[in-house]
Amino acid sequence: MTFKRFSLSVLVTMLLTSCATMDVWLATSTPVIPTETPPPTATINWFPPSATPTLQAFSTKAPTPEMRPGLGEELVTDDFSRSSLWEIAASDEASAEIIDNRLTLAVQSQVYMTSLRRDLLIDDYYAEITAQPSLCRGEDSYGILVRANGGSYYRFALACNGTVRAERVTNSIRLILQQPLPSGDVPPGAPGSVRIGVWALGRELRLFLNGRFQFSISDPSFPIGTLGVFVRSAGETAAVVSFSDLAIQEVDYVLPTPTAIP
Repeated sequence: MTFKRFSLSVLVTMLLTSCATMDVWLATSTPVIPTETPPPTATINWFPPSATPTLQAFSTKAPTPEMRPGLGEELVTDDFSRSSLWEIAASDEASAEIIDNRLTLAVQSQVYMTSLRRDLLIDDYYAEITAQPSLCRGEDSYGILVRANGGSYYRFALACNGTVRAERVTNSIRLILQQPLPSGDVPPGAPGSVRIGVWALGRELRLFLNGRFQFSISDPSFPIGTLGVFVRSAGETAAVVSFSDLAIQEVDYVLPTPTAIP
């Protein structure tokens, strides 16, 4: 009995000792893996600071100058109801007649025809008249005569190819003052309609079409005269243009003195 107790106690002691030894062995034999510390996460700046933009200063443009300054009261209006106020003529080659409040000029091939307003003598003014080509092509032309005295005048010519020019005619001798310029206001042939305006002051004459400035000429040759209209056929066909609604206003203005160039 004593031996059994001893044996049993020894066996228990041995088992306990073996377990403790095993725990120690397990504890010492298992490698310790160090835990890595994760790197810090970068903070995203969704609204980074930016340089304040410098506001750009824009230069102020000068206003467009008034090209028809000094317009005053109406001097003359003509609805073309009186044929006695205009030069009227008719032949096999050309005719000028007033019908239905229109002055109609018709010419055959290569023929030039004018009609002047009678009993009108003016110097500085702004005049407008409506032109309506009904038969016109290529280099056929029509327009307004300014400061006319018989066969001498300034001529503003609209061609049916879409260009406009200015000339001085002195007893059938022609001098070009403005070479032909293309203009979107000139009717490209017929039918068409355009409002022709001329601002005249001293030696300066400015042309307007449909109220839009086209160009200016300067010439002292004819300071005063009457108004007229014309039609010219430049090709092998006839040309027909009607004129209506003439209005003339006075101009009271002093042109600025040109600055002397040193």
